[in-house]
Amino acid sequence: MNDSLTLKLGRLAMLGLLATATPAASQTPDRQTGSIQYLPALAGDYFRLSSQEVGRDYHIYVRLPEGYDKNPDQRYPTVYLLDGDSTFPMLAPLHLFMHYDDKIPEAIIVGIAYGGFDPSINKRHIDFRTIMDDGTPGGASQFLSMLEKELLPSIDRQFRTIPTRNIIVGQSRGGSAVLQAAWLKPNLFWGHVASNPGREPNTKLLFGMDRTPPEKERSGYLILASGSRDRDYLRETALKWRDTIAVRDDLPWNTRFIDIPGGTHAADIGNAYRAAMKIMLGQPEESKTQLQK
Repeated sequence: MNDSLTLKLGRLAMLGLLATATPAASQTPDRQTGSIQYLPALAGDYFRLSSQEVGRDYHIYVRLPEGYDKNPDQRYPTVYLLDGDSTFPMLAPLHLFMHYDDKIPEAIIVGIAYGGFDPSINKRHIDFRTIMDDGTPGGASQFLSMLEKELLPSIDRQFRTIPTRNIIVGQSRGGSAVLQAAWLKPNLFWGHVASNPGREPNTKLLFGMDRTPPEKERSGYLILASGSRDRDYLRETALKWRDTIAVRDDLPWNTRFIDIPGGTHAADIGNAYRAAMKIMLGQPEESKTQLQK
């Protein structure tokens, strides 16, 4: 082999090593090149939760409030987003902009994700159902146990939360899961936001409409948002909820119905979130008083 060919092969080998080498920055687990750590509106933390209650793993994304590290004594409400694969990258930045424009208090935002939309990975059709379409039990009980015994305690240990100011937000079947959390675990969350929730296959009602109210001290919020252009059967049931649940004064929450004119089933989750947060956290003096309780 002549020197010229040897030199050429050496250069090719070096180029191959450079092409396959991992950049130094990407070897740092908490700040990988291209990760959400480079997006300030989403920056915070991530961890995998291996749930013993459910028997599956969840991907947990955490967006920390702006100035979190600079204010070591400040504590924050925590918003838990179901369907975090899609809702976290949508609503976490929205909360920041609401903090700027609507003067909404900052919050820790937690996205509960599956790691994909494929049903082989994404089990929302099980986790968010008390009963399946065929009448067999769903996985809602185990999912709520995961929240109560595993996820919420983990977040409270790691971050400066206000444990009495936890809020859960869900869309469609996730909205059903929010209603289930309110009625089955009434002390777990202070605020509940159900956006265009699905109805139960056995009763054709939204969860809780045919139940005796849980016993707890009246506090917090139960909010249902409905788009006027949601699917006909869901819109009809949501209006029944407005007329039969939102008007009651014997329930252990401050109940509100949010009507979103022109709102569709999924695309208006941002509008539902903004309207609900303005109700729960939007009045500066009221919010300040509430957050101190």
